[in-house]
Amino acid sequence: MMINNNTIKVLLLSLTITATAFTGKAQISTQDLNGRVNTITSAVPFLMITPDSRAGGMGDLGVATSPDVNSMFWNAAKYSMIEDEAGVSISYTPWLRALIPDISLTYLSAYKKFKRNQVVAASLRYFSLGDITFTDISGTEISSFRPNEFSFDVSYSMLFTKGLSGGIALRYIYSNLTGGIYSNNVATHPGNSVAGDISMYYTKDVSVANRNSNMSFGMNISNIGSKISYTDDSESNFLPTNLRLGGTFTHEFDEYNKLTFGMDFNKLLVPTPPVYDGQGTSPDNIIAGMDPNVSVPVGMWQSFYDAPGGTTEELREINIATGLEYWYNQRFALRTGYFYEHETKGNRKYFTVGIGLKLNVFQLDFAYLITTQQRNPLENTMRFSLLFNLKSLKNSGTTGSDTESY
Repeated sequence: MMINNNTIKVLLLSLTITATAFTGKAQISTQDLNGRVNTITSAVPFLMITPDSRAGGMGDLGVATSPDVNSMFWNAAKYSMIEDEAGVSISYTPWLRALIPDISLTYLSAYKKFKRNQVVAASLRYFSLGDITFTDISGTEISSFRPNEFSFDVSYSMLFTKGLSGGIALRYIYSNLTGGIYSNNVATHPGNSVAGDISMYYTKDVSVANRNSNMSFGMNISNIGSKISYTDDSESNFLPTNLRLGGTFTHEFDEYNKLTFGMDFNKLLVPTPPVYDGQGTSPDNIIAGMDPNVSVPVGMWQSFYDAPGGTTEELREINIATGLEYWYNQRFALRTGYFYEHETKGNRKYFTVGIGLKLNVFQLDFAYLITTQQRNPLENTMRFSLLFNLKSLKNSGTTGSDTESY
């Protein structure tokens, strides 16, 4: 019944609304299991889009980088290691602009230390899919609507021992993609869900070539929560539960020059689509892989061994992000990175570059994405972030002698 005057937008909406249709219920060939496309999909994929420019300039990594105000998305446990007492940040990303001009992601985050090495933080993520016009089968306009999704997070982190911290986060998710119109005589409604994150962070100062260095490691299991549905009589879809592991190494060449190298590994903890024999879509017809219609805890555990292609396919489900960050005098930063996803699991491959400028009160970051394939919908993606140190901002308003001038 719904026909969109912008075909691309319909496809984007359909991929999200009907994610279950891609979780294994298609009749596919069993020949060369490890050579066919078998992408894992979930609902609300906007939760996996990198929101901030610092991480965006480093190849989309951040689970073990030094803490900042945007640590909520990457690893809430990092907050307890942050030096400043409070901060706030706003980031903006025009999304898929190579295809559609009015899709964007806006991200607002803030934190506050309320006791020594204990931090509370919150963030708001808003994803707009632009203006949509719905028409019936004859082309008559039914309504216009601006689909949108958002999530609101709160977190708590604390220091366990010197160099080791942990964090938890709670998240409310709202996804309104249709505005309540009917699809095939079935009423639709916004999807709602709740989820949580569990994270750890470890950092240790070391000496290399008689210079100060640092090693850090991080872990975050994000979006652990209930499935989401857009109609009363349809199957619910998995959230993009994700396991992120990573580490960084930072070396100070002298008091002015510092370089950080990092690497993240990501794996969706969502069932892999199985292979059916082509005679039906019930679990009895699965000839490779496992039934994806399971509970969330079972699906998370099952995701480590349910790929139809066995261990080879499981390894292909791990995305790798690598990045470099160079700081001069803690004022100016240059960043670059590379993100890799196997061609049978989404085929996202791109380089990133970024810069940062840090003054006494605020920091401005910019990132730019360069795809390795032509006509990729992610090409020319830009990100902008503005970070504020609230204590410095307060001091600058009360005494001019305590702040530097730039």
